[in-house]
Amino acid sequence: MSRTVLMNAGPWLSVPPPGYGGIENVIATLVPELRRLGVRVVLASVDTSTLPVDERFSVFPDGQFSALQRPYNQVCGLAQAHLAGVVRQLHARDDIDLVHDHVEAVGLATLAAMGPDAPPVLHTLHWDLAKHPALYGQLDGGDRVRVNGVSASQLARAPQALRDHSVGHVHLSTPLAVDADRRPRPLKGDHVVVLGRINPGKGQDVAARLARRAGFPLVLAGPVGPYHRPADLAAAGADARQNPDVRFFLDEVAPHVDGDRVRWVGTVAGRERDDLVASARAMLFPLRWEEPGGTAVVESLALGTPVVATGRGCLPELIEHGRTGLLTDDEDQLGELVLAAGPLDPQECRREAAVRFTPAVMAQRYVELYDRVGQLAAPRLLAA
Repeated sequence: MSRTVLMNAGPWLSVPPPGYGGIENVIATLVPELRRLGVRVVLASVDTSTLPVDERFSVFPDGQFSALQRPYNQVCGLAQAHLAGVVRQLHARDDIDLVHDHVEAVGLATLAAMGPDAPPVLHTLHWDLAKHPALYGQLDGGDRVRVNGVSASQLARAPQALRDHSVGHVHLSTPLAVDADRRPRPLKGDHVVVLGRINPGKGQDVAARLARRAGFPLVLAGPVGPYHRPADLAAAGADARQNPDVRFFLDEVAPHVDGDRVRWVGTVAGRERDDLVASARAMLFPLRWEEPGGTAVVESLALGTPVVATGRGCLPELIEHGRTGLLTDDEDQLGELVLAAGPLDPQECRREAAVRFTPAVMAQRYVELYDRVGQLAAPRLLAA
């Protein structure tokens, strides 16, 4: 059945994003497949978004992500301003069958507060659910508002009120998984990659120490706070230390970065990122937190690179130990596992990605959840 979905991407980055942008990349991956399945998509984003959709509207001309570095009282209204624009759209039109929301906390709170006359809502939880306990612990969206996780382990740690509104989980996907098992085998080098935003939860300091101890070359790829290149951070001066991720990098990671054994290359995207990962011995995830979704994990598999990781969060759902990667609960053992990852077959990694993590698989699962949300909201709609 044809339906119109308002896809709320938020005000932070364009869709697709210019480089790093986890949620915006998920939306850019999902929407084309939804449209192939007959879903009409209205995108709520910023003016610089270029993703082909049926309609688009915005409150801001460009992404507001850089504003997050300002004091709270200067930025606390940005997401609310964007959501006010979404609410105005929903009040002004009657063709929206469902809102698929991706805006942390504010999206869920605003859409749940709209009351029974608003369309059904599916709010995707992309982040650590230990955040926002006052909101998640008291959520009451009635029959109209539902949530989904990006892994089973994420939802298992959610507050009871949030689980009561859950319709299940959908693993993340990557366009790289399409026909991944048909591509030529990659030529492998000796380097190991840690891909993602540099912060304590991702454990780049652990990776750097392991690289020096075990003797493997390590490439750290990802932004530090708002700084996407080493030159940008160097030019920022002392004021950059106000950002906690910058402080973490300068104090805990940078002392190990020597340009040889350990390198930080900043944000990489497109072909540069794919070549870096595909040629790596392994992708390393020395996690200190319960990873909710693992986009970089499925990208690594699609590019034929085994994953070595602490088995936290969603990692055991995505990786088969001994076939597509190696998992451990012992942080100190990760260096040994990196050296032991050589015999793992890159083709097995790509075969797993081609079966489980394509955009088509993710889109079909979301259509099923849209149906489920609509069915749960049907008594309200009939009563209205």
